[in-house]
Amino acid sequence: MAKEKKIISASTGKETTGGKTVIKAKPSGSSAGYRVGAVLLWIAAIALEVLALLVFLDKINLKFIPQLWQIIIFLVLDLACVIIGSLLWKKANHINPASKKNAFLFWLWNNMGVVVCAFAFVPFIIVALTDKKADKKTKAIATVVAVIALLIGGLASYEWNPISAEEKQSAVNAIEGEVYWTQFGRKYHTADDCGALANSETLYKGSVEEAISSGKTDLCAFCAKRDNITGVRVDGEGSGLAPETSSENGGEKSEEKSEEDAA
Repeated sequence: MAKEKKIISASTGKETTGGKTVIKAKPSGSSAGYRVGAVLLWIAAIALEVLALLVFLDKINLKFIPQLWQIIIFLVLDLACVIIGSLLWKKANHINPASKKNAFLFWLWNNMGVVVCAFAFVPFIIVALTDKKADKKTKAIATVVAVIALLIGGLASYEWNPISAEEKQSAVNAIEGEVYWTQFGRKYHTADDCGALANSETLYKGSVEEAISSGKTDLCAFCAKRDNITGVRVDGEGSGLAPETSSENGGEKSEEKSEEDAA
């Protein structure tokens, strides 16, 4: 039987093997740039909220656009700045995560986007609800738009699966060599032949640090069990392996299938 060929493109850094395209991950760089970008966007978000308030209170008025549309435009731009800033902040936290020694500070640092989102919309909502001089239609629609923006921004900014500095260091210490992951999955794998990656045609590979910096915070439970890796966060459950099932073969197949669904 002929040996499987491996083709490496010097120009793209792509490696095709076994019908899959493996892309070498690029270094994520420093977290400082992402944090500066996030802060600048959040400052812009607050400024846009102020503009929306000034339009609502008739302090400024762009004559060529109806007042209500001016308010909506400023609030939508406000939301965009909040969300993009939060995404940059999350990226920075994956590159340089906070310590989990203080639970409150850990939550606050990971969810600064939620705090900023509240400052970017709650004051406008309060003013809109309490202003008695405003047109009722404008007041109602502007308030609804601001509330919806607050909810969307808050959900998009919330860090649902934060990783701590301690968890990242444990993974770096426990796993040698390169790992693999998919573009939209949240897990990384120790081998490209993991059953969870069977249906993935394009994979990324790099160090554990590069995987976590790309938002892949958890080790695949199937890989952890197969390679007997302990002390590493698996499937968001903290350090350690996923629970064993009563039937070894059946449990392994079931676990593999669940990994396929979530990879």
